[in-house]
Order: sequence, then structure tokens, then C-alpha cells
Amino acid sequence: MIEDGKLPKDFAKQFKNKEDFHTFFQDLYKQGIEQLLQGELDAHLGYEKHNIDGYNTGNSRNGSFSKNIKSETLGNMVLAIPRDRNGEFEPQVIGKGQSMSEKIEDAILGMYSRGMTRSDIVEQVKEVYGISVSESTISTISDRILADVDLWTKRALEPQYLIVWMDAVHMKVRTDGKYENHAIYIVIGLKTDGKKEVLGMWLNKEESASFWMTVLSDIKSRGVKDILIACTDNLTGFTKAIRGVFPNTESQLCIVHQIRNSLKFVVVKDRKAFCSAMKEVYTAINQEEAVLALAEFKKNWEAKYKYAVCSWEKNWENLMPFLAYPAEIRKIMYTTNTIENLNRGIRKYTKTKVQFPDEKSVKKSVYLAIQNCEKSWINAIPSWGLIMNRDWSKFCVNSS
Repeated sequence: MIEDGKLPKDFAKQFKNKEDFHTFFQDLYKQGIEQLLQGELDAHLGYEKHNIDGYNTGNSRNGSFSKNIKSETLGNMVLAIPRDRNGEFEPQVIGKGQSMSEKIEDAILGMYSRGMTRSDIVEQVKEVYGISVSESTISTISDRILADVDLWTKRALEPQYLIVWMDAVHMKVRTDGKYENHAIYIVIGLKTDGKKEVLGMWLNKEESASFWMTVLSDIKSRGVKDILIACTDNLTGFTKAIRGVFPNTESQLCIVHQIRNSLKFVVVKDRKAFCSAMKEVYTAINQEEAVLALAEFKKNWEAKYKYAVCSWEKNWENLMPFLAYPAEIRKIMYTTNTIENLNRGIRKYTKTKVQFPDEKSVKKSVYLAIQNCEKSWINAIPSWGLIMNRDWSKFCVNSS
């Protein structure tokens, strides 16, 4: 007997080993839960077992059924779940459909979100909690995320975003019996409080400007009225797609992508000098100085690397908008590094899943990866107070 909250002095002597100790407390826990369940049934029926108050009440006990339960502290056990003759009793201690503690389910989702395979999760749960779960159980638990994914992708958005970064990450997904590359379209928005959020993800077989228009239309239908600046890579037709949905949004092509694309045509021995001349263009103090730097760049390099130089002229209108902004704002809009960092985070959490069996699976994994990455976005971007002291009002226009 326990007195004053303490076990008897010789209590532990009855156990020969750790297994006996564990079995004792498992049985004790089992008895306690089953008594709680019986108490719930008493409350549901309105009378205790064998009590004459139960005569002619229209409902009564109807034995019990066995249910396998998995506990993080005591492992697997079989409980006797009581039932009533009318089938109306729904136990609360062990809820209908519940066979595993929430702590274990949360741990499984945590492991799944960090890219562990189902077989690895099965082994880890066995090692840490001493219980056996099947790979199908892992899938069932992770499938519950799909309801969250649906709510998240349909949620209302802010009416205005100062900057959005848009890009796609590619995954192999099984379709019609074979694995094919699919594009997961992702958009990050910078809110007026300086914090970032992922606006959604959209799945399509390939990346195209036409589907980006679908993405932007969805964002607009969810409440977005203003996007001041859209930062993208140089996908053909991207700028046109943006202006088709948000005609007043300023497009900014990624300078880093432009530099990389230009260097593809430059031989190694010329790269240092070429980069130096190119740098004069995108580090100019304003757009007027950039035009002069481009003219000098063109004069010195067009004859040898015409395509590389002409690509700057061709994209000039969408490459140079950032030079019209103060230095603090330029730093966050001249490149798509913000979303590329997120893409790297997604690949980090999904790297063990080289191929996905279906679209449902890739949506679960990418959503959970995004949730993990967003945990570090609790603060506003650096120097946000200084940035907001700048006059954004001249850029704030309503998209029609």
C-alpha cells in the first residue's frame, strides 16, 4: 500500500529484473484505464453494474471488445473496451479510432517531416518507445496532414505584400506507372510587418509562365490586392504572366541568375575581366549610371560575347528596377535568394525521398518541410525599422 505518496520500503524487492518491473506497471496501468472506462460507461448509462436502477432503462452493458493500444511509456498493450447494447457509448479516455498516444503520433510526424523514410521511422519508434508500428500505420498518420494542407492552401491571405519571391522546386513523382519530374510552384510574401510567409504551393507537371498565371490568379482570389514588387528568375513569359494578373506590380529579374546565365558563354581566362565590367553595371548608384556602365560593357565585350551582352539589353527593363530604390530595399529585392534558401531547406528535408509514389505523398512532404523552415521566420527581416522609414507610399498602388 502507498502511504503519504511513497512506495513501501521493500516494494522493489518483488521484481527480479527490469522486465518484471515494467510488466507490473503495465498491468497496473491497464487495470487503471479499464476501471476508468467502466466508470465512463456507468456515467453514460446512469447506474453502476448490477444496480437495480438499471432495470428497464432501455440500455445496458454488452460485454467488451479488445483493442491494441500503443503507449510511449509502456509500449503495446491490449485493453478491454466496454460497450453498451445500443452502441451509443463513446469512451473519452481511449477515444473511438484512437490506438496510439498523441505524443507518439507527433513524434512520427516530426520524423516524417524531417525526411525519414517509413522503414526508418518504424525502426526508430521501436528503439525509442519499444512499440511496433507498421509502414501502413505511418502512412495513415501522415495522411492526416492532408486536411491541414488543404486548409493551408485555401486560407485567406494579406491584402498587400511588399515583395513576393516566386520559384519552383522539382521532384520526381510517379504518374501513370512511371516517374516524371513535377514542378512545385512556391511563393513567399513579405508582409508589411517585415515578416515572411509562404503563400502556398501548387503542383504541375512542368514549370511554365501560363501556370504561373494560374498561381497568381489563385493568390488574388484569396484576398491579395497589391503586390508591389515580384522577384523572379528569367523564365520566358514570367513578367507577362505577372502583369496579366497584377498589372501594377513591378517585376524584378534576379541579378544573380542574370550573371550566371551570362557567364555560361565566357571562357575561363576572360571571366575575371568580364565579371569586373559586368559588376559596374549592377552596382551602379542609380539607373542613369547603370546605362553608362552598360554602354562601356557593350563596347568592350559585345564583339566577343554578343549573346551575353545582348541578354542584359534584352532584359534591361526588368533587371534594373531595384536601382530606383534605397540601398536597404535593393538588398532584399535584387535576387531570388530568399526563395532559393527555402528550396534548399525543402530538398534537405526531402532528400531521402528521391521519388514520390503519388502527388499526395509529395504534397505532404513539401508542406511539412515548409512548416519546418518557417519556424525560423519568427522575426522581421534585418533592418526592417530602417526599411520602413523609407517612403513606400509612391510604390503602393492598387492592382485592378
